[in-house]
Amino acid sequence: MKEQLRACILKGIEGCFADGTLASGTVPAIGVEKPAHPEHGDFSTNVAMQMAKAERKAPRAVAEIIVNKLAGSSDLIGSLEIAGPGFINFFIKDDAWRKTLAAIDQAGDAWGKSSIGAGKKVQVEFVSANPTGPLHIGHGRGAATGDAVASLLFAAGFDVQREYYINDAGNQMNTLGLSGLLRYRQLLGEQIEFPENCYQGDYMKDIARDAVTKYGDRFMKVPQEEGVAFFAKMGGDLILRGIDEDLQDFGVRFDNWFSEQSLFDDGKVKSAIEEMQGKGLIYEQEGALWFRTTDYGDDKDRVVVRSNGVTTYFASDIAYHRDKFARGFDWVIDVWGADHHGYVPRLKGIVQGLGHDADDLGIILVQLVSLLRDGVPVAMSTRSGEFVTLKEVVDEVGRDAARFFFLMRRSDSQLDFDLELAKRQSNDNPVYYVQYAHARIRSIFDTARERGVVPCFDDVRLELLQSADDMSLIKKLSVYPEILEGAAVNFEPHRITYYLQELAGEFHSFYNKSRVITEEPALTQARLFLLHCVAVTLKNALTVLGISAPERM
Repeated sequence: MKEQLRACILKGIEGCFADGTLASGTVPAIGVEKPAHPEHGDFSTNVAMQMAKAERKAPRAVAEIIVNKLAGSSDLIGSLEIAGPGFINFFIKDDAWRKTLAAIDQAGDAWGKSSIGAGKKVQVEFVSANPTGPLHIGHGRGAATGDAVASLLFAAGFDVQREYYINDAGNQMNTLGLSGLLRYRQLLGEQIEFPENCYQGDYMKDIARDAVTKYGDRFMKVPQEEGVAFFAKMGGDLILRGIDEDLQDFGVRFDNWFSEQSLFDDGKVKSAIEEMQGKGLIYEQEGALWFRTTDYGDDKDRVVVRSNGVTTYFASDIAYHRDKFARGFDWVIDVWGADHHGYVPRLKGIVQGLGHDADDLGIILVQLVSLLRDGVPVAMSTRSGEFVTLKEVVDEVGRDAARFFFLMRRSDSQLDFDLELAKRQSNDNPVYYVQYAHARIRSIFDTARERGVVPCFDDVRLELLQSADDMSLIKKLSVYPEILEGAAVNFEPHRITYYLQELAGEFHSFYNKSRVITEEPALTQARLFLLHCVAVTLKNALTVLGISAPERM
């Protein structure tokens, strides 16, 4: 609707240039917004105020000229008014709004989707947790965010790949191997003090038990280095398999799993460093290699290779992002924990050093999750290994509730996740409130059939949808494509959860005030068609978040 109105305004202004009532010949970007108060119209523009200086007229005078040209010129605009210093308020004809319903019905599952991505290749890399332990609820929020962003971008016409970066190189894997070996030796009777810096969770004991079952005491007799390497590989593989299973249960599937270790094995870290050296972006100082990240806004240059020859994580990141773009992605999106905020400038520096625009790398920061039970914080400690896993949360509240709750707030804001609220079957629970709206519509259709009313939408008389509640619901449906597009390009899936709650609220309010199955067959069919369109929109919006739209509850 905004685009149609914007085109209408542009045509009107060009008409004013043609007849000489406006003279500058310059049209600024035409902003169309929804006024804060409904009595001020459906939409408003400040284009007259923007044009006033070039036209050498008062803003209201410019607005009057535009309004005179637009009045009665379109099937879209019902009436116009000038407000304040020169705003033009538009009241859209009811018939124009009602056309939204036909568009929804015709589009079906594609309603809301767009082609703005134009097939641009995008990679979304998310979760990427070290394979050193099961996923916790913080990883769950990152998983829900990354998966939803990928789905939103796909719905907006982008060619999207989901990728998991396996951090299987470096000290954490050696620590995992040592943790597994020591638990294994303890299990076979050796008295060992388990170090605090090793992984404390009970899952390490499970790995050790699995090794005893399969290999007996074989690793009691090998050098420690060999035992550590074995348990690092065995433990990492088992943990990663568990991570994949937990993510699939959560509705997340990756197109590609990328090993950090492969960057070293294939010589990609070495060649990436050499390329950066050739460009003068990596230099040697005191035996170490440094990247000139200060050239790209970082507070200091960063070490790539230490003086002892050991590479840093930064070296892997250079090679990894170089590899991403080499695979043909136009846009690379990384989903990180909020504690990586300071890492953003140096990663942007890498991308620019590789010859790309800084905006070719998108960074989504995901804040921590506070777990509650009926408002009371649930204690968690990663150091002791006593933390709540994603699997535990999904098992308790279900996939749909978990995903919806993780996506209810901006990803970079703190999130309170109340387990009891997520399970509650009441309007206080936002996911129940939304899903119940869809189920209730399906129930209304069942009731209609029981009463002998067969929904038939071949020749619906939409003009019978005249009440304020009818029109309010239609207007809420009409903005879904705009909401979806904005959520996609801004990486903000919470816009969809907000919209779903608002649409569900509009529907429940409509249902409480308006009869659907009436004594007038034509009005009944029109209202059933309206609810059919609400159900389509609810289902499409839930689906893009990876949440089901139940038929019954």
